[in-house]
Amino acid sequence: MRLSIHAARRPAGHRSTSRQRDHAARQHHRRDRAHRRIRRAHLVVIIPLAVVGLLVTASSAYAETTHVVALATSVDQVLTNIRSWIMGILAGLATVFVSVGGVRYVMAGGDPGEVEKAKTAFRAAGIGYGMAALAPLVVTVLRGIVGA
Repeated sequence: MRLSIHAARRPAGHRSTSRQRDHAARQHHRRDRAHRRIRRAHLVVIIPLAVVGLLVTASSAYAETTHVVALATSVDQVLTNIRSWIMGILAGLATVFVSVGGVRYVMAGGDPGEVEKAKTAFRAAGIGYGMAALAPLVVTVLRGIVGA
């Protein structure tokens, strides 16, 4: 049996020093951070590609040849359209924040900083959904101001 150079220098029953253990722990931590960065880099590429793919396939699957001219006949209709757009945009953004928060939470790997960022994204999503739910109230206030 051949021993390595380092093992040959150690006396029998030798244990590693705290300095050696600290060095090994730092190397392990660096490897973990490097793997986490690689996973995040993959997500930065994969998630936008998936979203673009879904958007492209969804729009082409239901493409119809209709000609719609968006002419509002009254102020009431304009305000209703504004409400619909605000609700859609806010709900869409809130859904994106929920997705980002979920991915961050899953990829956190026990890192408290990343878990906190995920929680912040979840809070932002909750605020977005709340604002989307309150959009009709905002339009009602605008109707009162405009007099429609």
